Amino acid sequence: MSGLMLGFSRVNIDPPVGIPIRGYFVPRYASGILDHLHINMLAFTYGDAPRVAKKRYVPDTGRYAEGTAPDPSGAILMASIDNCGLGTGECTEIRRELEKSTGVPYGRIYIHSDHTHTAPFTDPGNVSEPEASLIREYALFLKRRFVLAAEEALADLRTAKMGFAIAKAPDRIAYIRRYKMKDGTTWTCPPVGDPNIDHPIGTLDQRVNVIRFDREGADTVVILNYGLHADTLNLDLISPDWPGALAKTFEAAVPDAKIVTFVGAQGDVGSTNVHPVPGDMNDTLISFDNEMKSPGMCRFVGRALAGSVLQVYDKVEYVDVDGIGALEKKIRVAANVPSPEQLPLAHRYKALHDAGRDDEIPYTAMELTTVVAEASRMCALENGPDQFEFTLTGVKIGPVAFCGIPGEPFTEIGRQVKKAEGWRLVCPTINTNGKEGYFPMKEAFDEGGYEARSSRFRGGVAETVIEGSLALLRELGGRKEM
Repeated sequence: MSGLMLGFSRVNIDPPVGIPIRGYFVPRYASGILDHLHINMLAFTYGDAPRVAKKRYVPDTGRYAEGTAPDPSGAILMASIDNCGLGTGECTEIRRELEKSTGVPYGRIYIHSDHTHTAPFTDPGNVSEPEASLIREYALFLKRRFVLAAEEALADLRTAKMGFAIAKAPDRIAYIRRYKMKDGTTWTCPPVGDPNIDHPIGTLDQRVNVIRFDREGADTVVILNYGLHADTLNLDLISPDWPGALAKTFEAAVPDAKIVTFVGAQGDVGSTNVHPVPGDMNDTLISFDNEMKSPGMCRFVGRALAGSVLQVYDKVEYVDVDGIGALEKKIRVAANVPSPEQLPLAHRYKALHDAGRDDEIPYTAMELTTVVAEASRMCALENGPDQFEFTLTGVKIGPVAFCGIPGEPFTEIGRQVKKAEGWRLVCPTINTNGKEGYFPMKEAFDEGGYEARSSRFRGGVAETVIEGSLALLRELGGRKEM
């Protein structure tokens, strides 16, 4: 055996009805399944990997057989899960369990959450019983499903060739969601059609990274990397949001292929046109937070992005893969600790919100969400710490790099990381091996808006993430095999 090998699996992770849904500052409980949730798992190996004795998992039978397998110490696992965001502690536990069960080293396991807002909580936090029990049971179920997905992917390893292309996202699916208003204020998701809106703050990155793996005797596997919030539904039904609609559309058009979404930098990007043109309101509604959301909106975004992939799918540039590798890098950032003067009002707003008395907080719609999120951040950081440390994760597949960021970076972070020298293609991904919140650009902390006011970090966090990511990619690119 020589060259690149790729294994793929997809396992269902639907939760029980009644479980709390994560994504907003209003309670929601799953009343049913709109579309199934999944873990999509990719396993990579490269080169003349020695074979070791191993009981081999046989997916079709659900049993194990005696045999040999490539030494897992040189493998890489990349998972994309339909979830709002697994925390750093949760990812750590899952990675350790995967290392123990598969032999793939901890530092070579890359877990990405696509940030759908219609998936369940996985950490009970302050949730009361009996919902907390549902969450704990689901979290245990999820760990078992990760192990199953990894075993199936490693059992599915096939020789593969890789190609890639950069497509362009269609108009009308993505918009910068932070706006400078005519009165000088900054709003995230202002009301649609508000005459006080002046201009968006930032520039969209409409590049759609498409990576295609043709596998010997098995389905082709495609990775899509694009920066857009998976928040187009606003329901109490379980769904992976537009990544699920994308997969459904693309895989119907190309039956011998599977597609996996790794969401790119999207902290300031949504799907609402605040200046709608004819047709924009077809089959959609304005949600409680001033955004266009509905099953129809989700379907539109997924179909449109599937079209982008289909435009380049047959015309990717196939490239040589000279090795694979993985690397982690820790960075430190200052905490957004509140001043003593800010705390009384923060405690009051948080107490009202926790008691279900939002109507006594003098704000509505996205302004209400902003002050509640800001108050929660202030109360959580009342006693520090002064700094946070978190980990960036890089994966190399030949001339293509993935840069995993454990939170939601603004689109400009993605733009800067994509400029890393020495790579043909760089794919930044959100909520990777953790979910630490928003990483706004420095100027956003002066401008305001939901993301900056709720962020646990001080201004300068984005610039630190960029610097750390570029350093990580320089080192990763300098090693042929890791």
